[in-house]
Amino acid sequence: GIMEGGHGSCRVLPAPGRGARCHPRAGAAPGARFVPVPAEASQEIFRIASMAPGALLLEAQKEYEKESQKADEYLREIREQQLLPEAVGQCIEAAGYEHEPDTQKSLLRAASFGKCFLDKFPPEGFVRMCQDLRVLNAIRDYQIGIPLTFTQYKQLTIEVLLDRLVLRRLYPLAIRICEFLRLPEMQGVSRILAHWACYKVQQKDKSDEEVAQAINQKLGDTAGISYSDIATRAYDCGRAELAIQLLEYEPRSGEQVPLLLKMKRSKLALGKAIESGDTDLGEGTGEPWGDFGLWGSLLGSCPPDPKNVPKFPQFCRHQERETLKDLYNQDDNHQELGNLHVLGGY
Repeated sequence: GIMEGGHGSCRVLPAPGRGARCHPRAGAAPGARFVPVPAEASQEIFRIASMAPGALLLEAQKEYEKESQKADEYLREIREQQLLPEAVGQCIEAAGYEHEPDTQKSLLRAASFGKCFLDKFPPEGFVRMCQDLRVLNAIRDYQIGIPLTFTQYKQLTIEVLLDRLVLRRLYPLAIRICEFLRLPEMQGVSRILAHWACYKVQQKDKSDEEVAQAINQKLGDTAGISYSDIATRAYDCGRAELAIQLLEYEPRSGEQVPLLLKMKRSKLALGKAIESGDTDLGEGTGEPWGDFGLWGSLLGSCPPDPKNVPKFPQFCRHQERETLKDLYNQDDNHQELGNLHVLGGY
């Protein structure tokens, strides 16, 4: 039995010696072979004794490489019929549906040869096809094993293909594809690296220090990477100390606070909140700053962080006025204490 689809789809042929047919939704029977259905452009070009414009252009290019005058004869025949743009388009289209790289190259060389004799042929289609075939040939490699047809690749979209590579943990290939296609970092490399880092924190055979260092060396200051998200994943995997180490790489202090609160690291959380200068960080966390007991721990029995002390009054002015009064009383700062009482009267 044979199943046929549209251009670029597959026929399912039973293996030799088997008579059963496969239901299209049930998948192929054991031993079935998938044979791509040639696209119309490929059929036109490679048909025996074909006089299609693409076939003539392919022959012209081959004869040109042999330095034969027949190249001029084939080319003149195409141009006399004003079919050169169609011939170039046929060769480009057919290249997409060929699985053999040598055949792809032959067709693209013919298209490039034909373009030289056209004044205004848009190059975008040719460039895009070259890019698509580079990607397709990479994923069709036996070591990767994703034998998509050109039609399937286009319907799947590059984003979904990258997701499939990530699920297979083929991070290097996914990153190379992103760089080759020049995808925006948020859509491409940054997203892949974030997935890689979240996978890395799950590896139990490495110490917290080794994992944190490896992630930082790989990610650096890559745009769009949130170390706090990676740290959250580490904490969810039961690696609290690794999470804290990863948070140290997060350049935005305010982004560190929610996870520190979740981890019950109140002193660190308030220190980062003061450092960020964002007075709204306590909102929505379910952890009122005044209940932390941090006033004593930060500025009492424990030595305060010198860089945070000057910012603390400004922070408390918005969040905890009573704590600020205690601060001024302890420092005998009567002038600021008086100013605070005056402001409170309005």
